[in-house]
Amino acid sequence: MNLPFYIARRYLFSKKKHNAINIISGISVCGVALATLALVCTLSVFNGFQDMVAGFFTAFDPELKITIREGKVFEPQGAAFQEVRSLPEIGVWTETLEENAMVQYKDRQAMAIIKGVEDNFEELTSIDSLLYGAGEFILHDSIVDYGVLGVELISELGTGLQFVDPLQVYAPKRNVRVNMANPSASFNRDYLFSPGVVFVVNQQKYDARYILTSLSFARNLFNYDTEVSAVELKLKPGADVTAVQRKIARILGDEFVVLDRYEQQADVFRIMEIEKFISYLFLTFILAIACFNVIGSLSMLILDKREDVETLRNLGADDRLIARIFLFEGRLISLFGALSGIVLGLLLCYIQQRFGIISLGGGNGSFIVDAYPVSVHVTDVVLIFITVITVGFLSVWYPVHYLTRRLLKK
Repeated sequence: MNLPFYIARRYLFSKKKHNAINIISGISVCGVALATLALVCTLSVFNGFQDMVAGFFTAFDPELKITIREGKVFEPQGAAFQEVRSLPEIGVWTETLEENAMVQYKDRQAMAIIKGVEDNFEELTSIDSLLYGAGEFILHDSIVDYGVLGVELISELGTGLQFVDPLQVYAPKRNVRVNMANPSASFNRDYLFSPGVVFVVNQQKYDARYILTSLSFARNLFNYDTEVSAVELKLKPGADVTAVQRKIARILGDEFVVLDRYEQQADVFRIMEIEKFISYLFLTFILAIACFNVIGSLSMLILDKREDVETLRNLGADDRLIARIFLFEGRLISLFGALSGIVLGLLLCYIQQRFGIISLGGGNGSFIVDAYPVSVHVTDVVLIFITVITVGFLSVWYPVHYLTRRLLKK
């Protein structure tokens, strides 16, 4: 067995001449453990919120989305698109068209995004899980077109869940200059009726601006023939999303962009990752402060073990071996603090997941969830362990070498 490690282990668990040293050593372990516990719990809560938000987007966004790199619309025709469409991994292929428009209900107006989709949109996404109302998800029939609005847009227009009067939709005509003498002649106008349902994504980007309707209605309103703004895909069960994404990108070339769900909401997830990283930095700084307790504990231990050090020197030990003993002592304190903090942190996360003991405090359904969501990622646990060990090792290296030179002079 490594001699410095063996002696350091004995020093950690053996009784000291002064009981205060045992107490300070215990406090050092607790300080590192609490900082580690805070890292585990905080990063897991950020993961929980991120997974919760991803769940909302998952129900509305497709698994893969093809858009053009430059411009707004494109023709999903040609050999390349036929090759993509024939891929065995493709389960659902839906063409969509999105464009801004002004909507008016009675005397209220609002800007909205009209999203025209094909009839198989229900197969593409889990839209049924987002719908509220007594009606059903229908985009058109033989007589009229229907519009499914976001819940916040419904509130802004004051239409109610199932509006009786049709919703007026205005969009500027393409390639037509505005006639100042008669501005209304420069706009297309059409009508949408209520299917009796609204969607609730719990994200303002969708709930306050989007209207789902038929692709034919959108093309007619915006003066398009066969153009689309995106092709949205759902893969068959078991398909590797990343592999299919790369394959499609290779087939279509640089002119098109293929986005997965996270890339479609890159701004939202980037902000959440930044917040998580900043919290990690702050807690790591607190961990570094907690390691100062380890330095105090080691300095008192060095003074307490002067006689042992003298005995080791008489037996032939040099200063390097003696310094390694106390280095191992500091590292063992950091190691035990890291392991106990991770175990306690994982236990608290499990209790929060199972029982939701820490609530958000809103009550009466003020929040989407009642308690803080928690999701433990193995990569975060490994990162925390490496961080604690690294900070602990670095924090004791210089103090131990300095203290052994100053306090243990021959």
